[in-house]
Amino acid sequence: MKIKIRLILLFLVLFGGLLLAFAVFIYISSARTRKDEYYEHLKREAITKANMLLDAKVSAGVLQLMYKNADNALFGEEVALYDTAFHLLYHDAVQIDKVKETKAMINDILQQSEIRFEQGRLQVVGLLFEHNGTHYVITAAAIDKYGLQRLQRFKYSLVFSFIGIIGLTIIAGYFFVGKALKPVADMVDKVEEITATNLDLRVPVQNEKDEIGELATTFNKMLDRLENSFDAQKQFVSNISHELRTPLATIVGELQIALTKDRSGQEYKEVILLALADARRLVKLSNGLLDLAKANYDQTEVSRRELRIDELLMDARSAVIKTAEDYKVDIRFEQEIEDDDFISVNGNEYLLKVAFINLMENACKFSADHQCTVSISYHENKLVLRFMDRGIGIADADIPYIFTAFFRGGNNDFTRGNGIGLSLTQKIIAMHEGNISVWSRTGEGSIFTVEMPHLSR
Repeated sequence: MKIKIRLILLFLVLFGGLLLAFAVFIYISSARTRKDEYYEHLKREAITKANMLLDAKVSAGVLQLMYKNADNALFGEEVALYDTAFHLLYHDAVQIDKVKETKAMINDILQQSEIRFEQGRLQVVGLLFEHNGTHYVITAAAIDKYGLQRLQRFKYSLVFSFIGIIGLTIIAGYFFVGKALKPVADMVDKVEEITATNLDLRVPVQNEKDEIGELATTFNKMLDRLENSFDAQKQFVSNISHELRTPLATIVGELQIALTKDRSGQEYKEVILLALADARRLVKLSNGLLDLAKANYDQTEVSRRELRIDELLMDARSAVIKTAEDYKVDIRFEQEIEDDDFISVNGNEYLLKVAFINLMENACKFSADHQCTVSISYHENKLVLRFMDRGIGIADADIPYIFTAFFRGGNNDFTRGNGIGLSLTQKIIAMHEGNISVWSRTGEGSIFTVEMPHLSR
């Protein structure tokens, strides 16, 4: 069932239920009011006839004649007068006697002063009447024909009004719900036009402050992320194809040249060494791509635990020193550590170690002395790491792009690289709710600053 129909039905049930309850309440209230008013009317007519009989001394025959000739509107009520000993003093129509008075009924009237009850459609009232110090019992009974007819017409009016209002509600609800959901229909039409080839399209936002506008805005933001993801994927595939093709082509070419003619053992050894170097580059590139893929995981899928940063840095230092004998990494604390939580984070050990290794290797690789200095400090809620070198520095034009995957700046001639390390490092740091920045000056060196929340925040 569509939301439009569901909303109309929901509104119809709610409004119809309230309207029905209101109509039933009005009908019951009107019926009760009619009944009470007619009881009072019977009571007045009974007292009037008693006064005519006892005060005005109108004969019983005259009163009975008036009853017989009445059109049942004013004097149509059947009245009977008794004394307290249950002796009948007057009756409008003894031969008809709509209400069969009994001694028990008279006693109830004497005890309660007044009783009211219904006998089928007939309404009956009995009351104790005092005249000149003498008590009498009067009963009056009649059918409120006009009152019941008005009540019946009123009931039909309520039923027809209810049906009419419900019909109008359905028509109005269909119109207004359709108008309210039109932005959703427009969104659906626009979304159907969006495919992988035109992710630049966006759904219309008519009012950013209402829920539908918020939905459209959220959907557009999701499309922005998808478009960026697709673009990044295309660029990533393109770059990978280029990066993998170059070393593979070099290896194949070197081996083919070696097979063109017989060579000496030394020449074969040189070819093998060249192919091995290219293969190692290929392995390093593959490892970098795998690490980059891991860094793109959903954060909820990456395992985390409490880690001491100084211990991670020491492990990263050991790994870096093993890659080259002339690499040196110096780790120092800039302030005393009052609490281990100040230098501890909640993170993934493997990924953080990869990030630190990349920063250390870059510092050593681009420095003439192949040395990296790492300083550890902290603030109230942040752990601060600085990776410093006295190398060739980074050109100002290259700094905005150094964290872009596969980007290699003008200093690429100084040493080889695949352009993955810094991009991977930034993703890992961001995954740990941190950020990385760089200061560099050509010929003086570079400082990469990493800030991450520690456990005592």
